[in-house]
Amino acid sequence: MRYDNGGDLLVAVLRELGIDTVFGIVSVHNLPLVEAVDRELRFVPVRHEASAVNAADAYGRARGTLGCALTSTGTGAGNAAGSLIESLSAGSSVLHITGQVESEFLGSGRGFIHETKDQLGMLTAVSAYAASVPDAEQAGRILREAAHATLTAPCGPASVEWPIDFQYATQTDEPAELPAPAVPAPAASELAAAGALLASARRPLIWAGGGAVTARGELARLLESTGAGLLTSNSGRGAVPEDHKQVIGNFATTPTVRALLADADVLLTIGTHFRSNETADYTLKLPGAHIQVDIDEAALGRVYPATHSLHGDAAAALTGLLPHARPAESGWADRVAAVRTEVRATLHDSIGPQAAICDAIRAALPREAVVARDVTIPSSSWGNRLLEMYDPCDNVFPRGGGIGQGLGMGIGAALARPDTPTVVIAGDGGLAVHLGELLTLAQERPRLTLMVFNDGGYGVLRNMQDRYGERRSGVDLVTPDFELLARACGLPYLRIAAEEHAGPVLDEAVASGGPILVEVDLTALGPMKNPFTPPVRIPG
Repeated sequence: MRYDNGGDLLVAVLRELGIDTVFGIVSVHNLPLVEAVDRELRFVPVRHEASAVNAADAYGRARGTLGCALTSTGTGAGNAAGSLIESLSAGSSVLHITGQVESEFLGSGRGFIHETKDQLGMLTAVSAYAASVPDAEQAGRILREAAHATLTAPCGPASVEWPIDFQYATQTDEPAELPAPAVPAPAASELAAAGALLASARRPLIWAGGGAVTARGELARLLESTGAGLLTSNSGRGAVPEDHKQVIGNFATTPTVRALLADADVLLTIGTHFRSNETADYTLKLPGAHIQVDIDEAALGRVYPATHSLHGDAAAALTGLLPHARPAESGWADRVAAVRTEVRATLHDSIGPQAAICDAIRAALPREAVVARDVTIPSSSWGNRLLEMYDPCDNVFPRGGGIGQGLGMGIGAALARPDTPTVVIAGDGGLAVHLGELLTLAQERPRLTLMVFNDGGYGVLRNMQDRYGERRSGVDLVTPDFELLARACGLPYLRIAAEEHAGPVLDEAVASGGPILVEVDLTALGPMKNPFTPPVRIPG
């Protein structure tokens, strides 16, 4: 099949993939691609390449598929690199297409505009797959290879650089369906041995990570069959709805859950990589009898030893384990329920007036709604734990811990799910990193409520310095008048300055049906009972 240029070919491939929205920045080195996408699909002109990747990433997460970002070459591709690292850390599916200078000047080092040294090497370092289009006959094949790679677990971003002369050239391509990603299944002998251990459990616990979200039904049946308590990583939240009586959630490092882990006799972990911030820098103790399931073979036994390691798809592994499930001993389910209640009540009390905001968000949102979170105190303290999630696709956050990505992610998620509201939780410091995306929000007008928690700086690091040091460095920032800023961008504005404001303000914001900025004035609202500091060790 022939196409007039690379843009027409790209549109055809994106349609094959079910992608209707692309995020990016137009450039002289991607113009044919942007023009075709804008004409045939929806092109969202974000204000920074990092936000293009963040938005594409969240678009894929919110739909359970993949997203697409278009950037320029050189500096543009470099700007995207940080967000590609987030996608790589999260194992999310992003097709990143970037321009490249004319093929005859590649690698010449003569300073051709937008040229950079070894762009493909840079993309390889921050992507699960990276390739360069070598001519006008192979672009379609490479795009499909990239899409297949980013959708194959353990997933990650796929980057394709496309020289501009090949973008303008007439393309030849043969449409082809993507092969089904290879899905390893645990060996029967391994399953039998793990099943015998599971059958012996009288006080079982299960820990679900991001890899468990492909086995939600199997996981729910295993919970019901065993009476086990369910812990989750942040990525595994919603794999079983968090209002389920056996879901303890993302509270593994709390004293109460540590005691529960100490008394458990078998732990089954599914698709979690035991990140440092979710294991108190790996000081968390797990039961010695440990069954670990992961599709990433390198993850098995990497952080904690496993009695039985099951390399394979979570759904296949849990299906194999289900016949071995036995009910827990009398009283275990009651203890799990009591722990669930206690950890939530303790956190709810400790965050003081912010508890009213957490409650109001959940009350204002329908059960199916996206909550996108930047790295900020409200997210890290209660947004990642206390604010209930019922579906993994609703739980959008930067898993790599980078600040400033929340708004871009929120925009991508909101455009992926236009019929449901999206709430973004951001801090004033994180929002300032990509403040220009307020203009994208105003231009695209998604159904998004942007909550800016304003404490005049980087609150997490300020609390660390106040706790461990004698002075503050780099944490106190000038912030804008958010009401004037919203007005300048053509966005409605509301303010929360007291606990009693939270319910009415959030009800109004979510019901507005369009973009709105809600400032949470943390100085007026009042402090948490216990200042939040991140779960990292300070040497010495």
